[in-house]
This record gives sequence, structure tokens and C-alpha cells, in this order.
Amino acid sequence: MIGASASVWAWTLVAVFAVSLISLVGILTLVGNGDLLRKGLPFLVSFAVGALLGDAVLHILTELSDTGGITDGIAFVIVASIVFFFVLEKAIHVHHTLDAPEHRHIHPVAVNNLVGDGVHNFVDGAVIAGAFVADVRVGLATTVAVMLHEIPQEVGDLGVLVHAGLEPRRAVIYNLVSALVAVVGGVLALLLQGSFAGIERPLLALSAGAFIYIAGADLIPELHNTNDFRTSVVQFVGIVAGFAVMGALLLIE
Repeated sequence: MIGASASVWAWTLVAVFAVSLISLVGILTLVGNGDLLRKGLPFLVSFAVGALLGDAVLHILTELSDTGGITDGIAFVIVASIVFFFVLEKAIHVHHTLDAPEHRHIHPVAVNNLVGDGVHNFVDGAVIAGAFVADVRVGLATTVAVMLHEIPQEVGDLGVLVHAGLEPRRAVIYNLVSALVAVVGGVLALLLQGSFAGIERPLLALSAGAFIYIAGADLIPELHNTNDFRTSVVQFVGIVAGFAVMGALLLIE
């Protein structure tokens, strides 16, 4: 095997496939009940806001701070990521305007969410591979931590994609493709072991910028489209729940 032993390859592939599939379990339980999903959409979108911001602030930025600090370069990548996703979304909006109205497209927020989550999953796969290279026990512990981290985030992602207009089952397929990017990250990390040391830091910064942009520019403004008191309370609870789940994960990492 190139760059790593056969056992490391086996452990890594099993782990990243498991992470990709287990991260969808919570989503699949919701798809079978369309009414439940529609009624729960205000909570899911709000949960996504808390989960995305909590992931970016409590996990990604903390990880970057602990592994070299938030340097000028990392700060630039975060800002550049926010600008990139703004430009990407603007380009998609222009494309929608110029194209025939009867054509169906993916809403820009769905594209941004899938791209940002795909980058994050790529990093997760690379991190898992690196952990198994170091030690099998470290790899297993890292895999469990990533699984626990991904499940609540993916539940929030379902709310984002359905809110963007995707059918639930279509949203699951797109989420599965995004989750499987972790396999690509794991494989490349093993093939290029030692060749691109530290590449995970700018990739994590890119993910942080994506999640901050999606939550702040796309989702939070949508939450203000209703003044219904009950819905507003549900939204508040959803945001707090998203933050709380991400905060709770800090206790077991």
C-alpha cells in the first residue's frame, strides 16, 4: 500500500464509510413522515443555525486556535470563504434570473450548504486517516468523536435542504454524496501522507467561513419572516438546542 500499511488503510476505509452512513441515520428517520418533517421545519432550520454557528465557533475555531492559533493567514481564509460563498450565491441567483422560469434549480443556500459541508467532511476523513496512522486506538476514538459531531449537524442540514425546496428523499441523496466526501479525504490523506502537512488548517477555516455565512446570511434572515409568537419560540428553542448539542460535544472530545 502507498503511504500507509494495509491495516491502516482497512481501518480508515471502514471508519470513513461508517461516519458517512451513520451521519445520515437521524435524517432517514425523518424522511418517512412528510407531515412531521413539514411541521418540524421551523425547528430544524433554527437548529441548523445553532449547529452551524456552534460548529464554527466552538469546534472549528477552537481547533484552529489550539493547533497553531488564528493567524493572519487563517483569518484571511475565513474572510475569503465568506466572500467566496457570497459570490457563489450571487452567481447562482443571476443564473436563475437569466434561465427559463420553468427550469428547476437547486436553491443557492442548498448549494452553499452542500459545498461547505463537503469541505468539512473532506477534512473529517483526512483527520480520521491521520489518527489511524498515529495509532489504531486514537483512530477509533477520533472516529467516535466525528460520528457524534456529525449526527446533529446532518439533522440540521436536512432542515436547510428541505427549507431550500428539495424533496426530503432528494435531500438525503445529496447529503449522502456530501458525506461520502469524507472517503475522498481519507484516501487522499493516506496517499499523500506527509506531503501536505498542515493543509487541514486552511480547509477547516474554509468550512468555518461557509458555516458562518450560511447561518448569518441565509438562515437567520429567513427566521424573521414570521412574527407568530409560537413559531418564534420554537425558533429560539431550536437555536439554543443547536448550540447546546455542539457545546455538549466538547465534554466528550
